[in-house]
Amino acid sequence: MKGILGRKIGMTEKFTKDGKVIPVTVVEVEPNVVTQIKTVETDGYNAIQLAVVDKKEKNANKAEIGHTKKANVSPKRFLKEIRVDSTEGYTLGSTITADTFEVGEKVDVTGTSKGKGYTGVIKRHGQSRGPETHGSRYHRRPGSLGTMRPMRVLKGKKLSGHMGTDTVTIQNLEIIEVCVEDNYILVSGNIPGPKQSLVLIRSAVKGGKAEPKEIIINEEEKVVAPEEEVKEEVVETTEEVTPEAEETTKEAEETVAEATEA
Repeated sequence: MKGILGRKIGMTEKFTKDGKVIPVTVVEVEPNVVTQIKTVETDGYNAIQLAVVDKKEKNANKAEIGHTKKANVSPKRFLKEIRVDSTEGYTLGSTITADTFEVGEKVDVTGTSKGKGYTGVIKRHGQSRGPETHGSRYHRRPGSLGTMRPMRVLKGKKLSGHMGTDTVTIQNLEIIEVCVEDNYILVSGNIPGPKQSLVLIRSAVKGGKAEPKEIIINEEEKVVAPEEEVKEEVVETTEEVTPEAEETTKEAEETVAEATEA
């Protein structure tokens, strides 16, 4: 299991060399710092803590400053712990960049969904509304709250309330492109959360075979159909030229020369 923290920038599209279009989400991934390492011997499980985005020291408390000081880094704004199979290869203060993932690899992306505020049952749970005319007074209300006997609202009843801002994970997305120079990863499809929100990219739990796609990176690389080769065929004639045909040809040439001079 491996992972990296990033920011959702927005969506765009990429074209494959066989002419297909793939919608992708751009995730900005600054180098993540390893600020803590947990092992089975000390904590009962293997995990690492990733930190990203610098935080002013005046806005951090003593606990945060002391925690990040062990890794010789400045206080960070976002911290996230992920389980790993083994802690070998990780050291305090080391960085994880975009190249931790390969093109074609399957990943799970976790983010916080967009907040919708206080909503009714129609928007929140997809219920249908009542009639709008003929004297009906029932339009967008939740309807019956249950039977009369318990004399209370049963737990789990779908009612109006706050919608959104939930932790959502989209599984089995594919890495389309990885750029270490510009610090971004292109993930196929959409991922939860608004723009500039924090997301966590991890190895897919369900796994899957990596199938990298050939993407057109530069504008110069265009999809061009193979040109058909034009074959020139030389036809040899074996017919004998008679004296009468020669005289006719000479007369035609003289006529053309006179017309040109005129």
